[in-house]
Amino acid sequence: MVLSLMRKHAQSWIIKFLIGIIALVFIFYFGYSFNSDDGIKVAEVNGEAIGRVEYEKAYSDMLTSFQNQYKSFWNDKLVEAFDLKNRALEGLIEQKLIAQEAEKLGLTVTKAEIQEKILEIPAFLTDGRFDEGRYRAVLSNNRTTPEVFEEGYTRELLQQKVAQFITAFIVPSTQDVLDHYRYANEKVKVGFVKFTPDEFRDAVPRDKEAMNTFFNEKRESYRVPEKIKIAYIKIGAEKFSNEVTLEEDDLNGYYEDNIDMFTQQKQVKASHILFMTAQDASPEEIEKIEEKAASVLERAKKGEDFAALATEFSDDTSKSKGGDLGYFSQGRMVKEFEDAAFALEPGQISDLVKTDYGYHIIKVEDKKERSVKAYDEAKGQVDSILRRIKSMDMADERARTLLDQMPYDVDLEKYAAENNEQYITTDFFSQAEPAPVIMNNTKLAETLFTLEKGDLTEIVEQNNEFYIMQVIDKKSSYLPELDEVYAAVEADFVDNMALKAAKEEAEAYLKTVKEKDTWAELAIEKGKTPETTDFFTREGNPEKIGPAQGLNEAAFNLTQDNPYPETVFENQTGAYVIKFEERQDIDEARFNEEKESFTENVANRKKQEAIRDWIARLKANAKIDLSYFERMR
Repeated sequence: MVLSLMRKHAQSWIIKFLIGIIALVFIFYFGYSFNSDDGIKVAEVNGEAIGRVEYEKAYSDMLTSFQNQYKSFWNDKLVEAFDLKNRALEGLIEQKLIAQEAEKLGLTVTKAEIQEKILEIPAFLTDGRFDEGRYRAVLSNNRTTPEVFEEGYTRELLQQKVAQFITAFIVPSTQDVLDHYRYANEKVKVGFVKFTPDEFRDAVPRDKEAMNTFFNEKRESYRVPEKIKIAYIKIGAEKFSNEVTLEEDDLNGYYEDNIDMFTQQKQVKASHILFMTAQDASPEEIEKIEEKAASVLERAKKGEDFAALATEFSDDTSKSKGGDLGYFSQGRMVKEFEDAAFALEPGQISDLVKTDYGYHIIKVEDKKERSVKAYDEAKGQVDSILRRIKSMDMADERARTLLDQMPYDVDLEKYAAENNEQYITTDFFSQAEPAPVIMNNTKLAETLFTLEKGDLTEIVEQNNEFYIMQVIDKKSSYLPELDEVYAAVEADFVDNMALKAAKEEAEAYLKTVKEKDTWAELAIEKGKTPETTDFFTREGNPEKIGPAQGLNEAAFNLTQDNPYPETVFENQTGAYVIKFEERQDIDEARFNEEKESFTENVANRKKQEAIRDWIARLKANAKIDLSYFERMR
């Protein structure tokens, strides 16, 4: 808001006074600091200083990165919300530790290495050769100099050398890769009996004392979040549409500059029959699917109705339309499918086409050659596009004028009325459930909740409309009393007690079934129907049950000789007793196909873990003095 004040009243005596005060503070504070030992550094790492200039550069780079992400939603209060000052310092500390270790290890980066690497960077090449003019222009556009860039690049290359040194001998063995692959891909199937809360809900007593105890234990979960109320001026592009004047040269120029927009690429109209193959399908399963596809292909080529065959056999959603995919141009389908379709003439049927989805039979119905829409035909479309663009520009300019001329302590409603603009207010809303005008824009919501009452946003653009928003009221977060949230607490209490009763019943069932091993009989006695999941991996959720804490880990520890776990498992849908049914080992053939890429993944993961552990050990053993930084803040 200080910057807004300076912008809006740059000529006033108040600003001149403020600038004078700021100048004096700068001279006395920084003038003193830079002449003292403490002022030239912000921290020490093993006796080596991190300089103030170095820190300010790192902080500025990080700040710029976040500002580029948030664009018009950025405000200075997000600096604290994202803890940028500490994060910038942490990054420098890690760099310093790595550089110190590199020196101990005798690792350096020479000027020749830097030059060689820079000469290979594509952004600096013209016609495949290094272009110094382009090099300097690219750096200038990114607000840096060759000296600064080369210094940072040197640091990056040194870190790469250190990382390579640390991880040079991390090569996973075949057994290690196989173990990781098996851990990720083996599957298990379990039987289960479900006890639902609904069976016990009616029996839950609505005991006021018990409910009050429940509320006090979980009171934090009923916290009413911080809420704000905003007002905004909305400037829509549509109101300027009739003010736009377009000349013939404007329309013709846009048409010629954007001729691709009016070009219809070559297209085919095709139908297909898909025989889907699962990613984890065995060679035997794939062979059966291919045989089925071949038999249907034979029928199609003999003249049977293609649409009828697609409706009967296809695994694709297009089966409901007889396999019809409509017209499509190149680049819309996977390459194998596309190559086959564009090679056919209308009426022709392909052989089997294999893609990652499975086997396809393709029939081309029609073809359209590449064509360009004539200017006279496209003129109406061009007019509409240019009118929208210019309307947006005019709305943007109007919003900027309003913001630039806005008084510091503005009464937004009055200001909107004076300028014949629409003024709108919202109800109070929380960050988790923002007002509709925010349109699920999480960055805008984050920004608004860092503002104080009376603060304004910069210009916000959404759906061809421009907004200037102001926080007009705030309500702090607080812990409510029971009466305020009684209905919600009562519903949660009943749910909780019903689930607890279901869990107790499930635990009794588990105890009995482990003693007597009468899984099906006991289930029937309890009025239950035993069910079975599909096969699932450690990272997958068993269908019919869903995610339940601890269930996957327990399921993979079960065996035929030890079929029951030690506990029951619960989620919001109920309590589950599970029983081992079957384990499915990995497909050895598939493992051999994926072994190379999986080995690389395992190696990269181990290397990243090693580097993280190494840096953590460096930090733990380093002498890091942050007292300068604390005094500076």
